[in-house]
Amino acid sequence: MAEVLVKVKLFPESAETDLSELVERLGSIGFRLNATREEPIAFGLKALVAEFVVQDAEGEAEKLEERLREMSGVGELEVMEVHRLL
Repeated sequence: MAEVLVKVKLFPESAETDLSELVERLGSIGFRLNATREEPIAFGLKALVAEFVVQDAEGEAEKLEERLREMSGVGELEVMEVHRLL
């Protein structure tokens, strides 16, 4: 089965959210974490951009979004890109 790369921007709940601790927890949500990086937002605040590899099956990207929204420390999220991997 093919795989899909999903790039998501995670906005922290507050300025006190530890992004390095959030990255550690991202690896345990049941989806393969490919890469992460911090991205400045404004006034010293940073978002976390994470890339996940999921199966190209109906509903898999939605399951990923649901698990990310349920995580403590995540305020909002934005799906930036979805690409099928060859």
